[in-house]
Amino acid sequence: MMFLVIVSCDFMKRKENLIPINQMDKTYDLELVAEGVTVPWGIDWIADSIMLVTDINGKLYKVVNKEKTEIKTAFSIYRNRQGGLLDVAVHPNYVNNGWIYLTYADRAEGNQGGNTALVRAKIRNDSLINVQQLYRGEENSTHGAHFGSRICFDDKGYVYFSIGDRGDRYKNPQDVTLDGGKIYRLQTDGQIPVDNPFIHQSGSKQAIFSYGHRNPQGLFFHPKFKQVWSTEHGPKGGDEINIIEKGANYGWPIISYGVTYKGVPLTLKTRKKGMQQPIHYWIPSIAPSSFEYVSSNKYPDFEGKYLVGSLKFRYLEVLTIEKNRVVKREQAFKDIGRVRCVKQGPDGCIYFTVEHKGVFKIKPL
Repeated sequence: MMFLVIVSCDFMKRKENLIPINQMDKTYDLELVAEGVTVPWGIDWIADSIMLVTDINGKLYKVVNKEKTEIKTAFSIYRNRQGGLLDVAVHPNYVNNGWIYLTYADRAEGNQGGNTALVRAKIRNDSLINVQQLYRGEENSTHGAHFGSRICFDDKGYVYFSIGDRGDRYKNPQDVTLDGGKIYRLQTDGQIPVDNPFIHQSGSKQAIFSYGHRNPQGLFFHPKFKQVWSTEHGPKGGDEINIIEKGANYGWPIISYGVTYKGVPLTLKTRKKGMQQPIHYWIPSIAPSSFEYVSSNKYPDFEGKYLVGSLKFRYLEVLTIEKNRVVKREQAFKDIGRVRCVKQGPDGCIYFTVEHKGVFKIKPL
C-alpha cells in the first residue's frame, strides 16, 4: 500500500538557521556584583551606583557596592512556573519623579490563577510606597506559562510592556478583545494614549500596541532608530526578533517558523499577507530572554551590536545586524548558565544576570 504525503513548500522553508555562530575572539573578565538571587529576572538603576534586581520568587533588591538590601513589596504575587516577580524599569526622569515600574504575575482572588500586571511605585525607607496598578491582564489562568514580560520607555513619554499568550495560543494572540500575546503602550501614569491603534475599535483592549505574539521576553527602545525592538520565544524553533510597529499583527500562531515540542507542525504557513515577518528567526531555538543594543564605546567588540541571552544554550549571543538583517552571530561566555537579563548600565558597562548565580558586570578590556 502506498501513501502520498503532501508537504507545503512554505513549511519546507523552516530550515536551520544557516548563519554560523562563532566564539568571540577576545575573552572578557566578569565581576560578580550581586549574588544570592535565585532567578534574577530584571535589573535597572535608580542611580549610577544603585541597582535594582528582581527575583522571580517575589523579592526586590537594592544593590550598592555588592551589598543587597531587600525592598519590601506589597502585592500578591502568583508564583507558578514562569510566573512571579518579573521585570523592573526606572522612569527616565526618575531623579525628579521617583517612579519605578514593575511587572509581575498578579494572584487572583480565591487563588484562581493570575495574570501579568504592570505597577508603578516609589521607594522610601527600603519599602515600596504609592503603589499604583496601571494595567492587569484579564481572564485569570492557572496555566504557569507565558506571562512575558519586559518593560521599556520611548522618548515620547510612553511605557511599553509585554504579556505572553498565557499558554492559550489559539484564543488570545489574534483577538484584540482579549489580553495575552500582546505588547501594550500606556502613558507613564497609566492613561491610554489617544492614538493607540485599537482605541476606537469596539470591545478591544485599548492599551494594545501590537498583537500576534507568543511570549516576548526581550524589549528595548532603540536609541538610534527610535523604534521598539523585541525578542520572543517560538515553540520548537522559530524564536524571533521583531521591530514593533503600531497596530501590527506578528502572526502567532497562524504563521510560525517553529513546530510543537513533539515536532508536529502547528501551521504550514510561515508568512501571510497582513502579518509581519521577523527580521530574524532562530532554528534551533536558543530560548531568547532579554535583548539589548550596545551604544557604549567601552567595548569595541560589542559597540553597535545586539546582545541576547540564551536560556537554552547558556551563553550570551552577540548579533551584528545590518539593514534589519542579522549578518553575524557570535557567542560569549559559553556555559555561563541561563542568561535571563542583559542591560547596558548608566556607567556604559554591560551587565547580565544568570539564574542561580547572580548579576555579572562585563569588565572592559
